[in-house]
Amino acid sequence: MDNTASNSTSKSLKRHHGSLTDIREDGDPAIWATFDRSFREVQSVLDRNWVLTQQVNENHQSKIPLNMVRNVALIQELNGNISKVVSMYCDFSSNFLTTFHPQKKSGDAKNTNEEI
Repeated sequence: MDNTASNSTSKSLKRHHGSLTDIREDGDPAIWATFDRSFREVQSVLDRNWVLTQQVNENHQSKIPLNMVRNVALIQELNGNISKVVSMYCDFSSNFLTTFHPQKKSGDAKNTNEEI
């Protein structure tokens, strides 16, 4: 994306999501660094899954028995990585809510319980 499109998108986001933009610009850099690191970790696992999927497809297309056996381990790794990604996103979501959702007062907790 060129700078003009990026600037236009940025201005649009500021116009529509001003409060989030303000939090990002004025927020704690350590928090944003943590979120950035989390997304990079997730992306790393997703990139690995892409490679694994390509290998599984190549092995399957070859129809060579040994390659089909190798696919078992590759698919097991894929399944494990999917579980990791789910866990990472759960942790990220929890951290995000803890960081940006204001703490409720004890009276608010009582009202929340009544609504459930």
